Amino acid sequence: MSALTALFWMLVAHAMADFPLQGEWLATAKNHKLNPIKGQTIWPGALATHSLIHAAGVQLATGSYLLAGAEFVAHTIIDYVKCDGRLTYNQDQLAHVACKVVWAAALALGG
Repeated sequence: MSALTALFWMLVAHAMADFPLQGEWLATAKNHKLNPIKGQTIWPGALATHSLIHAAGVQLATGSYLLAGAEFVAHTIIDYVKCDGRLTYNQDQLAHVACKVVWAAALALGG
């Protein structure tokens, strides 16, 4: 599979994972500033689950568990920073797309 094809499928997976597969509950639950279940800290698991869905999309698109791991870490950090109010929605989305471009470049270079 070419790097361009992998990039296409990573972007499709990202769109699916950030919109129809995330939903309002997960978007709220992954935010460390919110507490949808009083008395419980659920954001770490919710954020990890959301990032894992994204990592799965990268693995399916590239066949690389290394790139999937990089996606998991990057997605977790980017979303945490966004929930912290240090990124806008558009900056968050741009950062995610930039990661996919980096993963595709790594794939093209044999990574």
